[in-house]
Amino acid sequence: MHFFMDPSRISLRPFKLSDVDDFLKWAGDEKVTRYMRRNPITSREEAAEHIAKVAIAHPWHRSICLDDRSIGYISVRQLSGDDRCRGNMGYAIAAEYWGQGITTIAVKMALSSVFQDFPDLVRLEVFVLEENKGSQRVVEKVGFLKEGKYNFLTGQNSIHRHRNCLVV
Repeated sequence: MHFFMDPSRISLRPFKLSDVDDFLKWAGDEKVTRYMRRNPITSREEAAEHIAKVAIAHPWHRSICLDDRSIGYISVRQLSGDDRCRGNMGYAIAAEYWGQGITTIAVKMALSSVFQDFPDLVRLEVFVLEENKGSQRVVEKVGFLKEGKYNFLTGQNSIHRHRNCLVV
């Protein structure tokens, strides 16, 4: 049975190095990372390095927090040059929180500020694996529209899989 989380408990904030243990819990979980384009993080040192060099260094990479504890991430990357009007959003959340409405709330929170933070942005895309029905429901609930299918090489063995592209 799933229940929906009190939205006042959910926040987005920049990552901190002190998030390392909470980060490792979900970033090291294969149930979570199977939908991502990277392998699980397996050590505290690797988690600390990722937070420092990727999460903190990224211009728009936020921790999805429940009661200020990191339970996932959401990021937006603006493209460059002539594609500066486009951006890509990615997110993940700990498997124990799937189906509780947290990711939907976090995406809504991100959308409320990302277009202000990136004034040239007019189109935001989310690439979702075809088999990730939960993620497809999240972005559809917040207003993304399914545009089509794209092929990507993903995972350790560069398995050829289709990803749906949803855009807002």
